[in-house]
Amino acid sequence: MSEERHRPLAIHPIEDVDPATLPGRRATLARAKWLTLGVLVLLALGGIASWAKRSQAAAALAAGTPELGRVHVRVTQPRLADKGQTVQLPGTLQGYTQAPIAARTSGYLKRWHRDIGSRVQAGELLAEIETPEIDQQLAQAIAAREQAASSLALASSTLARWEALRRKDAVSQQDLDERRSNEAQARANLAAADANVARLRQLEGFKRIVAPFPGVITRRNVDVGDLIDAGGGASRALFVLSQTDPIRVYVNVPQSYSNVVRAGQGVEVSQAELPGRTFSGKVVRTAGAIDPATRTMVVEVNLANRDGVLLPGAFVSVALPLKASELLLIETNALIFRSEGIRVASVDAEGVVTLRPVRIGRNLGPVVQVLDGLSREERVVLNPPDSLGDGDRVNIVTTPPRGASGKDAKKDAGDAGKAGSRSGDPSAPGKAATEKGKS
Repeated sequence: MSEERHRPLAIHPIEDVDPATLPGRRATLARAKWLTLGVLVLLALGGIASWAKRSQAAAALAAGTPELGRVHVRVTQPRLADKGQTVQLPGTLQGYTQAPIAARTSGYLKRWHRDIGSRVQAGELLAEIETPEIDQQLAQAIAAREQAASSLALASSTLARWEALRRKDAVSQQDLDERRSNEAQARANLAAADANVARLRQLEGFKRIVAPFPGVITRRNVDVGDLIDAGGGASRALFVLSQTDPIRVYVNVPQSYSNVVRAGQGVEVSQAELPGRTFSGKVVRTAGAIDPATRTMVVEVNLANRDGVLLPGAFVSVALPLKASELLLIETNALIFRSEGIRVASVDAEGVVTLRPVRIGRNLGPVVQVLDGLSREERVVLNPPDSLGDGDRVNIVTTPPRGASGKDAKKDAGDAGKAGSRSGDPSAPGKAATEKGKS
């Protein structure tokens, strides 16, 4: 549009008009400037706030990283055994006195008076043996004794006459000495005959088999008419007699326990066929030596058996209480098995872990004996992870006391969860696990 056309319309040409002088433009520009400035200020404040928040989070992360990297563990301390253990060992019952009764003279069994299971007293007749040969020998010995006595009488009277003749010098001294020698020989023959008669009378006395001590007959090996050979030994025994009150138990104690078994120590004996019953006994003696074949030591235990319920030859279990050992005990789950050997993780006051080599002794199930490598003041980690190494830092978690009620246990578990969430423990229950899942 030309100037001529603008003039009638009272419109100034654009190139001649200052935009700042146009109506309303000045206010609009001012508002735009202030709005732009406000936006810039808000952006600057937002950037500063975001930078501050990021810096704070980075500082908190840097400060909490060592704590988050720590493993939470439970610890225990080595301790001494409060009481000794009881070792169950097999044993065999045997009569306090047990002997096979054999015949001292040969013959035929005439009759027996006691059978197995019979309780007899000392000197009680058990059996009789018929010995015709011994009877004849005794009769012959008595006759020979009479002959020797007659010879002695003749020699004595002859000597008396010859001594009288010698006093009259009617015989020589040589003849008198010969008569004296004959009298001495006759006297000796009579003494020999008397000894033979006494021997045969003793054999005659052995025809009666009597009990040498009170007890129970546990075996009878002969019957009427059996040929009995004189001699001893179990193979020729007529009867086996056992004294069952008191009764003995022989126990083979392993070498590892032999040095703690002492005479006079009390034991408890039980038998599987007698449930609920135990018998108190006492160690009376030990062999005092280790059998090189079995590496065990024989121990003898005596116990009363007045009612006769315990039978010789029975298998029993002997509970042998041992005195408490002076060795330290730790839980089995505190051991770490590695190629270098057995280790335990010891924790100091600052939570620093040190892997200590230990030498363990007897395994007692839930606990083991420590022979070397630990002291009572040290704290060792229970269930240590495989990644645990020297110099690692851990957090010690206290366990609720044994016997705590369910409510207390839940409260302790809740407190542990809150502590874990505050410390950032990934394994702690509750909020910490949730935050880890969100992250």
